[in-house]
Amino acid sequence: MIGPVLIAVSWLLLRLQGRPLSELGFNKPVQRLVEFVSGLALAGLFASLQFVLIAHFARFRWMPNPDAGLALVMESLRWNINSVLYEELVFRGYLLYKAIEWLGVRRACFLSAAAFGVYHWFSYGVIGSLVPMVYVFLLTGSFGLMLAYSFAMSRSVVLPIALHLGWNLATILVFSNGPLGAQLLVPSSVESMPLSVGEQLLTSLVIPIGFVVLVLWGVTRGIGRYGDSKVHSDP
Repeated sequence: MIGPVLIAVSWLLLRLQGRPLSELGFNKPVQRLVEFVSGLALAGLFASLQFVLIAHFARFRWMPNPDAGLALVMESLRWNINSVLYEELVFRGYLLYKAIEWLGVRRACFLSAAAFGVYHWFSYGVIGSLVPMVYVFLLTGSFGLMLAYSFAMSRSVVLPIALHLGWNLATILVFSNGPLGAQLLVPSSVESMPLSVGEQLLTSLVIPIGFVVLVLWGVTRGIGRYGDSKVHSDP
């Protein structure tokens, strides 16, 4: 798995600066456990609401996948955890930690969000298609901003990992919406009612952005990670 490798690389880079791995938030186990459980549950709730409403509007039901078994679940968990750890440790790990030192919280978080949005142009394969590129950039970029601020304000990669993993597990593992195909739940019918424009906006835009706004509001109410340092605070 790539996660342990990236953690080891982060540790090495921090050690070269004479700093511990706790700089990335691998500390305070009780607090980090609360952050992990809360982030996982909140993200899973919003993602699930999205797919429950899609089924309601399109007039179908989510049914258990008869082919889903332990092997499928374990492989899906491995894939989801690996992909989340990779993205979080690259975009919200050591690089964001250093960017905040150099640029301040606000600029670093927006830079991280922009990079996350551009990255998804390639991972989603939408390069060359203007409308999908704009939509993917705005949606994944806003998620990237939420995750970056979660890192900065919680002083840890644990909360962004939990938020990211909760959303992906609900979307991909539970509701089979992703690159792994049919997972735990599948639509009861291959034919469904088309969603109206308003219904599409609600499920594809309002709910995800509402989730982002709620988390940003929550994390930015606390004390910024570098707010007590003149060097690290925003100019």
